[in-house]
Amino acid sequence: MSEANTPNGAEATAGGPPVVINAQYIKDLSFENPNAPGSLVQQSAPQIELRVNVGARALTDALYEVQLSVNGTAKHEEETAFIVELSYGAVVTLNNVPEEHIQAVLLIEVPRLLFPFARAIVSDVVRDGGFPPLMLQPIDFVDLYQRQFANQEQTANA
Repeated sequence: MSEANTPNGAEATAGGPPVVINAQYIKDLSFENPNAPGSLVQQSAPQIELRVNVGARALTDALYEVQLSVNGTAKHEEETAFIVELSYGAVVTLNNVPEEHIQAVLLIEVPRLLFPFARAIVSDVVRDGGFPPLMLQPIDFVDLYQRQFANQEQTANA
C-alpha cells in the first residue's frame, strides 16, 4: 500500500494529488418547519434568503478540516415557511501545496469539491420537509474568499 492510500490519508507524498479528501461528513444538520401544516399549503413561492460560509482549521501539518455552512430561510411575507442549516465538513490532506496557496486551496478548491454533496443534502431535506427541493445555484467560492479576506483586512485595520 502506498503512502497516499494509507487508511488515515494523512501521509503526504511527493507524487500524490495536491488535495486528498480523507472523509466527508455532516457535522450539523437542522430543518425547521415551524408553521406546518399552514406553510405547506401556500400557493405562492416563498422568499428565500441564503447564507454560505467556509472555514478551515489545521489538524496536523498537512491535515485540515474544512467546513461548508449553508443556512437558508424561506418566508411567505413575514411567516417563516422553513429554516435549513447544514454544516458539511471534510478532512483533507494537502500534498506539496506552497504555503502561500494553502488558504486559497482550503477555502476555494475544497469547497468546490464539497458543494455538490452539500447541495444534494439541502435539496433532499427541504423536499423531505414537505416543500419542493431547494436547488442551490453554483457558488463563486473565489468571490466568497475575496469578500471574507476583505472583511478580515477591514477588521484588522479598525
